[in-house]
Amino acid sequence: MNQETAAPTAQLDNPIRNFSVQLSPTPRAARLARLLTTEQLRSWGLPLEPAAHIVAELAANAVTHGRVPGRDFLLLVHVVGTTVRIEVTDTRADRLPHTAEPPAPDAESGRGLTIVDALANRWGVAPGLPPRKTVWAEVDL
Repeated sequence: MNQETAAPTAQLDNPIRNFSVQLSPTPRAARLARLLTTEQLRSWGLPLEPAAHIVAELAANAVTHGRVPGRDFLLLVHVVGTTVRIEVTDTRADRLPHTAEPPAPDAESGRGLTIVDALANRWGVAPGLPPRKTVWAEVDL
């Protein structure tokens, strides 16, 4: 369920790190995704923000918009060199994220990807094996 791999490259100070966890599509699991990421980054000695906040937004989107009862979502955090890559895979490939229109000023939701766009250096969506899609974001350390 919870896997961690740290494989050193030729340079001992520049390891490749991976963390993955499969979670149920519930609000509690979205919060857990952020907590687990925070602890993992802390154990690696890396800055917690903005990666933890990006995980929170992407996991919340997976739970809210990518939820299919009985199908989990997958969180992957990769660190290669000076880049943290966050991937959240859900089972609703038919519901792609978009940021075409900002939400109304009094709207209670709809700002998640705007926040991701502001915090991440790069982000996007990759198709997966049907019925999956992966929303990813990268942060340069």
